[in-house]
Amino acid sequence: MYLLAFIGACIAVAMVPGVSTAIILRQTLRAGRGSGLAATLGNETGILLWALAAAFGLSALLVASQLAYDVMRVAGAIVLVVMGAQSLWQARKGAPPVEPEAVAGWRKSYLAGIGTCLANPKAAVFAMSFLPQFVPAGQNVPLTLVTLAVIWVLVDTLWYGLLIWAVARAKAWLGRPAVKRRLEQISGMVLIGLGVRLVVDSR
Repeated sequence: MYLLAFIGACIAVAMVPGVSTAIILRQTLRAGRGSGLAATLGNETGILLWALAAAFGLSALLVASQLAYDVMRVAGAIVLVVMGAQSLWQARKGAPPVEPEAVAGWRKSYLAGIGTCLANPKAAVFAMSFLPQFVPAGQNVPLTLVTLAVIWVLVDTLWYGLLIWAVARAKAWLGRPAVKRRLEQISGMVLIGLGVRLVVDSR
């Protein structure tokens, strides 16, 4: 029963738009499904690492260190603002070029996914508070947390896979130059807004 509740909670968490959604949609719109999936895998790698850190108590060290938390928070905000500025610049220049779905392009998308996730200390705090709620009494805590972490990543991946598929299905409309420029503008403003919020928000 606790697994069903946990899966439901994971679905609800995945459906809430945030940094991950913005990055994955940005890469999908720019370079297609392959890049979107690469960004998703990067993001899920970051989530898995934070979840495992929570399982073994490592994320508690980050929460306990105000300096480490603030450094990561500012670094993550800078990454988001830079990516947002790049999107706004592309929109100003005109329709952004379609990036090739080559290995280098996938690597860039993967790094964008994992980089923004690992540079967000709030992800660590969330993992540390989210996972333990679903550990039944009497269970092996580290093993159960690792199992929940894997389930969380799988649910997340399925959700973003559906999102990428839906965006790809609408490619004919979304790929028009005027629409792409507007989406780049929206993407840029969202990323910059998320970056600013990451700086000004308290724990």
